Amino acid sequence: MPNEMAVQVTIYLNEADKWHSRPLHVEILNYLRRENVYAATALHAVAGFLGRQRVATTHLVDAGGNLPVVIIFVDTDEHVARVMPTLKEMAAHRLIARENVVLEQGSLD
Repeated sequence: MPNEMAVQVTIYLNEADKWHSRPLHVEILNYLRRENVYAATALHAVAGFLGRQRVATTHLVDAGGNLPVVIIFVDTDEHVARVMPTLKEMAAHRLIARENVVLEQGSLD
């Protein structure tokens, strides 16, 4: 249905972030899949910063493991509200943004 309302969540991580000794971004995606979230992706940045740190790029020799990773997922408000407590635990001390969006094409069915 066009113009359906949904919620989009963006999580800003660092590629060195871990959850139980495994890459956090992969563990978050696995969690979202298990919880049947409609759509999610992880984007590995070529440059960026988190918080007030310096800008890291793929061109810096010492960047190893400090580039940003952004996870974006979309689902209904109810579904997002259900997974959010675990995400807040997994990504403690990281920025999580939530916004209402309008689906211009496709649906969450």
